[in-house]
Amino acid sequence: MKPRIAFFDTKPYDKESFTEINSKYKYELKFFRYHLTPDNVVLAQNADIIVIFVNDTINSLMIDKLVSFGVKLIALRCAGFNNIDLKAAKGKIRVVRVPAYSPNAVAEHTIALMMTLNRKIHRAYYRTRDANFSLHGLMGFDMLNKTAGVIGTGKIGKALIRILSGFGMKVIAYDPYPDCDYANKIGYEYVELNTLFNDSDIISLNCPLTKETKFLINKNTIELMKKGVMLINTGRGKLIKTFDLIQALKSGKIGSAGLDVYEEESEYFFEDHSDLVLTDDILARLLTFNNVIITSHQGFFTKEAMDNIAKTTMQNIHDFISGRELINEVCA
Repeated sequence: MKPRIAFFDTKPYDKESFTEINSKYKYELKFFRYHLTPDNVVLAQNADIIVIFVNDTINSLMIDKLVSFGVKLIALRCAGFNNIDLKAAKGKIRVVRVPAYSPNAVAEHTIALMMTLNRKIHRAYYRTRDANFSLHGLMGFDMLNKTAGVIGTGKIGKALIRILSGFGMKVIAYDPYPDCDYANKIGYEYVELNTLFNDSDIISLNCPLTKETKFLINKNTIELMKKGVMLINTGRGKLIKTFDLIQALKSGKIGSAGLDVYEEESEYFFEDHSDLVLTDDILARLLTFNNVIITSHQGFFTKEAMDNIAKTTMQNIHDFISGRELINEVCA
C-alpha cells in the first residue's frame, strides 16, 4: 500500500510544490489548511506520516495520540524543531527536518531589513506616494567600516557574513561551536557574546531557539549594547523578550529593529487578519514604531527555497519508507 501522508498548516503554494514533487513518488497526500493542535489531532488518525510547519506544536500528549493512530514519522518542512517535544517522541516516533532549504534566501532578507531600516525606504515609499519629497527624517549611515555582530554561524549566518563582508563591514560573530577555518578564510572574528553586544552597530540573530537561547535578547543584554544599535531577528521570535525590546525602543537604546519573527506569532503569521481587530497588545505596540519593520516570517520564501523544502521533505519520507538512514533525523 502507498503510505498516507497528511500535511498540516498548508497554503496553496505548499500544495503546488508538494504535488509537483510527488509526481516522482506517487504517494497518497492529504492537505489540511489548519494548524495541528490537540483539538484536531484526530485528523491524523488515517495517516502513516504527518508533515508539519513551524507553528504546529506537538506536545507529549499529542505524541501519544499520534502513536496510537499509527503515525510513524513526523516530517518538519522547516529547519527549526523547537515546536516538538523530542523527549516524548524518543523511542515512539521518528522526526526529520529540512536543515538548509535556502540559507541565501534568509540571509538576503536579513540584508533587506537592514537596508530598509537604515535608509528609511519604507518611510520614503509612503511619502513619495503622497507627493512628499522632503528628506527630513530619512538620514541613514554608511555601512562601510561599521561593525556587524552575527549570533549563530550556521549556513544562514555564514551566507549573511559573506554579504556583510562585501559591504566592507567589520564582522564579529558568536557561536558555541565556532568554525575558525571558515572565519580565517572569509575574514571575520569570533568573540564572546558580551563583546559582540558591546561592539556591534548592527546585531543579527541567526541562531536556533533552544533552552540556552530563549530570550537571549532581554533587559540585561540590551544594557550591554551601543545606544542606537540596530537589531535584526530572522531566527525565532522567542530569542527576544518583546516587552524589553519595546522599552529599549522607547528609550532610544535600540535605534531600530527588523523582525521577521515574533514571540507569539503562531496566532497571526501566515494568515490574513486585515479585517479583524488586532488583540495582541504587544504586537500592536510594535507596529506603531516607525523605526520597526515586521515581516510575516517570509525570510525563507523564495521559489528556490520552496522547491528545496518540498524535495528534501519528500526525500526524507522516501528514505524512511525505504528503510534507509535518515540523514536529517532530529533526536532528543
